[in-house]
Amino acid sequence: MYHFDWALFWKYLWPVTAFQNPLVLHGLIVTIAVSIIAQVMGVLLGLFAALGKMSKLTPLRAVADAYIWFFRGTPLLVQMMLLYYGLGVTHIYNFPDLHIWGLTIVGAIQAGVLALGVNEGAYMAEIVRAGIQAVDAGQMEAAKSLGMTFGLAMRRIVLPQAAKVIIPPLGNEFNNMMKTTTLMTVISAGELLYAYEQINAQLFKPFELYLDASIYYLAMTTVWSYIQGRIEAGLGERKGVEKVPGFLQRFTGMKLGAH
Repeated sequence: MYHFDWALFWKYLWPVTAFQNPLVLHGLIVTIAVSIIAQVMGVLLGLFAALGKMSKLTPLRAVADAYIWFFRGTPLLVQMMLLYYGLGVTHIYNFPDLHIWGLTIVGAIQAGVLALGVNEGAYMAEIVRAGIQAVDAGQMEAAKSLGMTFGLAMRRIVLPQAAKVIIPPLGNEFNNMMKTTTLMTVISAGELLYAYEQINAQLFKPFELYLDASIYYLAMTTVWSYIQGRIEAGLGERKGVEKVPGFLQRFTGMKLGAH
């Protein structure tokens, strides 16, 4: 009969003792840092892809459509392995020490960030495009009538209004990003799940250790759900619309007080 090791469970759950193992602290930092960097990259790529998709220039539309088509149509795990294992051994110009990255070694964390960011950009493109299209077309026409260029009108008039539509799904995407970083374990990128995998390889206590890892991910997504709820509440107040659901209602999906 299997006996649950409570001492081990609490040791690798409680930060004071868990962080004594450098793998856990390093994994937590990598997970948070990668999530933020990849999400920022995804937003920027999504913005450019959305503008390209809405462009009147056929080449720009074609490039944006191809980018979105490829990265939405192929698994993220495959993309990550392609970037790390595939491009990591690809040489250009027949120079044995010159890889496609310009480096002889492709770091696992860098490859993971790039894969997550580029993949996220393909999904953010549709979110950004929907946000821009939600703004009344007359706003752009009015801006142009005042002598604004397309770029200036987009920065000062359209995007600030579109942000109110973009931010809620953007928050959901970041929540998902923190969980998706677990895929980086296949390239040994040193994130949180990889840390617990290495500890389990030494102690052979998968139930206790993976439960600890699950609780850490749950804590991160719960904290972000609260922050996101506060951000959306602020947007709702500024828009003068009905107050958005509270944290508990958002997190659990329950309609509190409903009859």
